[in-house]
Amino acid sequence: MTALLRYQAALLLRSHRWLPPLILYGVLLVVGVRVNEPVLDSFGYAAAALLPVAAWLVRVCVTNEPPAARDCAAAAAGPWRVHLAAVLTALGASALLAALGTAVIAAISDPRTADHQSHVPLGPATAAGVVAALVCALLGTAVGALCNRPLLRSTAWAVPATVLAVFPLLFAGASPAHAAVTGLVTASRTGAVPGSPLPLAAAAVLTAGSVAVACAVSNRRG
Repeated sequence: MTALLRYQAALLLRSHRWLPPLILYGVLLVVGVRVNEPVLDSFGYAAAALLPVAAWLVRVCVTNEPPAARDCAAAAAGPWRVHLAAVLTALGASALLAALGTAVIAAISDPRTADHQSHVPLGPATAAGVVAALVCALLGTAVGALCNRPLLRSTAWAVPATVLAVFPLLFAGASPAHAAVTGLVTASRTGAVPGSPLPLAAAAVLTAGSVAVACAVSNRRG
């Protein structure tokens, strides 16, 4: 698996197809995050912006190889292992973006509440921002796993399905991403930094299940 991960990472870097998702994330941060804005609000916005970016990165990784190269890799290592390595590479790239975005926001934001009256401890706030970003990265990965090959092979189906799946995850009350983001926004008003592990645990379980389904279908169709 380590060799497959290295192969997928090298394939991603050399393809330069990571540039559009990276640019999208950068543009969203530039538009929505301002210097000296309340830190928890900015963390919540950045986490929400990462969800569609993570889904896009999964699409990039699972469609990166030419069919002949993918068939050769699948024959050598097994279709599900190759697919899993591609999805994990996308998740790793999303986690890297989460870390970079969180670091930038921690450096430029105001560690105070939304009314700029009460101090917010930057360490716990940054940890909460990282958790929220990881929740959104995981759920974006789940969306990408379910809305691309091998389940949806046609771009005409995959792209609209991805877009339609992102919005409920961000705005539905039962979604771990919604809970993580709204927890930060609410904490920005009260000053009480959220510390519940439930959204991250739920996101991890949902993502593991989604990736397992995609890998199982890949193995059967391979």
